[in-house]
Amino acid sequence: MKLKVALFVFGVFLFAGVVSLNAQVHTDFDHSANFASYKTYSWLKVQAGDSLWDDRLKQDVDARLASNGWTKVDTGGSAMVGAFRRIEKQQTLETFYDGFGGWRWRGFGGDGLSTTTTEVTKVGNVIIDIFDANNHKLVWRGTDSDDLSSNADKNIGKLQKDIDKMFKHFPPK
Repeated sequence: MKLKVALFVFGVFLFAGVVSLNAQVHTDFDHSANFASYKTYSWLKVQAGDSLWDDRLKQDVDARLASNGWTKVDTGGSAMVGAFRRIEKQQTLETFYDGFGGWRWRGFGGDGLSTTTTEVTKVGNVIIDIFDANNHKLVWRGTDSDDLSSNADKNIGKLQKDIDKMFKHFPPK
């Protein structure tokens, strides 16, 4: 009985660790770029699948850049911003065991059954690029990958939180 409880607790911690890895936000930047020289920006392109998500992505990035003292201009900014969002379906195989059957490992065994199912998860990926307008060189990139819900409001909230994480240490020192 203690072994079953220990395995259950281990499984819960393992699952919790996997769930916490769902949202993956990363940034990279040109270490030789002088971010203090960028005060204005213009949009190159936003491609998020539809105009609703184009607007949401643009508004979230605009808010974060404005909070860092950058000003959006229609044309001629010292930096150019592009954003891309796509949705893909990821398949994961999940195997569940009935008791200890099917393990056949270090003495465990039995006549239990195992069941494997395929889980399909929608994953949203966002890439935000900032270029130097003079030399067209990429100076900053933020990427985000997160599991999506079937609830649009939840996905809007996830996007906002992930963009906040992305720009947490922006501009780089």
